[in-house]
Amino acid sequence: MPEYLTTREVAQLLRLKERKVYDLASSGALACSRATGKLLFPEDAVRAFLAQHSSAEPSSATQRPAVFLGSHDPLLEWALRQSECGLATLFDGSADGLERFCQREGMATGLHIKDSEGHGWNLDAVERACAQEPVVLVEWTKRRRGLILSPEISRTVAGLSDLPGLRLVPRQASAGAQRLLLDLLEVSRVGADQLTLTEPARTEVDAALALLEGKADVAFGLASVAATHRLRFVPILEERFDLLVDRRAWFEPAWQRFWQFCDSDVFRARASELSGYDISGQGVVHFNGA
Repeated sequence: MPEYLTTREVAQLLRLKERKVYDLASSGALACSRATGKLLFPEDAVRAFLAQHSSAEPSSATQRPAVFLGSHDPLLEWALRQSECGLATLFDGSADGLERFCQREGMATGLHIKDSEGHGWNLDAVERACAQEPVVLVEWTKRRRGLILSPEISRTVAGLSDLPGLRLVPRQASAGAQRLLLDLLEVSRVGADQLTLTEPARTEVDAALALLEGKADVAFGLASVAATHRLRFVPILEERFDLLVDRRAWFEPAWQRFWQFCDSDVFRARASELSGYDISGQGVVHFNGA
């Protein structure tokens, strides 16, 4: 677990300008130390400062269980396990995760929900659900998503317009992938009556396994999953996968252990081995709640 935070990290999480963080440090209001010319802030001191200046009194209602909610991502699931952070997981889709997060059933949730205007990801949904909550939305990765094809498919499939007549394995209704697919099919003027839908798959990996087992012809999935299972992949778009985190929970040992692992050479090597991931923007804050 990292013991210190940088000035930028403290500023982002406390929703302050870096200049204000320097002022707090110089006045002694926020404990810090200096190393190689940079200020480093003990995480315990930042947690104490956050608790002291919170508008809400600490109570059992503010405590969130150590559970990671939301959309399934193979790299994320691997990182949670390899980091040994101790967080439990309940991956049942972006919509389900956001709803459970707002009900305080977990400390973080993974999201990939297209904004209504189509220019970005997750902001519209987060602002509607918890704009006045002490939360932070940080980028996890960008992912290539498209059509994963069964080994039995012999005909050419170049895009969504080629799907009519094929058996498609959908995701559950609460999954961001399923909502995105329905929107894209509407734009492509492909009706549901032109597809044969199989039983929904609950995770990205389950969708690929349905293809390998001959239960379906095509799935709307991730490039990384297609590559892992040696299935053909037709790219459709790049999506941004973000993590919505309770700002108080950010300083908890479980989250800090996980986040430190994500900054390790081991994690970066794994991300580069998997197809379709771009982690260059990881950690960028896209939203900071009240």
